[in-house]
Amino acid sequence: MASTRLQKIKEPKMNEDIYANSGIITDNTSTHSDDSNDYEDIYANEDVPETDVTRTRKATMTSAGSRYYRLAAVCLGLLCVLLLTGITVLWIKFNNLTIERDQLQTSYTSLTMERDQLKTSYISLTTERDQLQTSYTSLTIERDQIQTNNDNMKNEMGQLQKEKETLQKKLSLLEQNQRCFQNRFYYISTNKKSWSESKQVCKAGGADLVIINSRAEQEFISKAFGSSEAWIGLTDSHTEGDWKWVDNSALTTEFWWTGEPNDYDGNEDCAITGYKGAGSERLSTWADYPCDHPVVGLCEKSLTEF
Repeated sequence: MASTRLQKIKEPKMNEDIYANSGIITDNTSTHSDDSNDYEDIYANEDVPETDVTRTRKATMTSAGSRYYRLAAVCLGLLCVLLLTGITVLWIKFNNLTIERDQLQTSYTSLTMERDQLKTSYISLTTERDQLQTSYTSLTIERDQIQTNNDNMKNEMGQLQKEKETLQKKLSLLEQNQRCFQNRFYYISTNKKSWSESKQVCKAGGADLVIINSRAEQEFISKAFGSSEAWIGLTDSHTEGDWKWVDNSALTTEFWWTGEPNDYDGNEDCAITGYKGAGSERLSTWADYPCDHPVVGLCEKSLTEF
């Protein structure tokens, strides 16, 4: 032991040259293990040259450190790869989400435009509907007015038809040798019949056998119908000698021919005008005849009765 130690002391110069030539530099700050630190402290304090054992230990320690560094580098590389992968995935997802967002924005814009178009169409259709409703209401009112006018025209047409028929009747009466005097029409029936039958014929035409109330009316009848014998609305069939008109009014103005009424054979109870025996007489032309004697009737009708 003492010789060895002495040998180490004698060889410091040589060891330093070796280390100097080999380029090996000791590191007093290494912290790999407590044993290496102890050795370094011994060599430092004793300034003993390195041996093969110490060099081997240093090489081992350097190799272990290198492994740690490589492991750390691998881990760091893996972390970088994972981080890069994550960033890539997130970037892809971000891009996808951005694209999806843009698509959704485009869809939203399209839907908004479509909604606005539909709203505009709805407003247009609503306006058109309101216009159609207004037009329908106007047409309904116009239709009702036309219907009312049509009804009025039908009523007017009916009245005009009645007036036409009335005028035709008047024309027909005029064509039947009818005459007018003081707002009354006079006409002779076409067929010779008894007094009662002639009365019914007059009534069928809305008239009655004539009632003569004045000299002027008798003159008009004598002038208008000449010497045609015709029944007038005068009779004493109820009471002999009590002559009454068809409206049951009493006789006040008489235009009997001379010797009339004579109730010949007690059977003459109805009166005629235009008695042929009167000749050229134009006023007193009445005579009594049997009521069943066939004679035409002289009918009278007021203008208001047409």
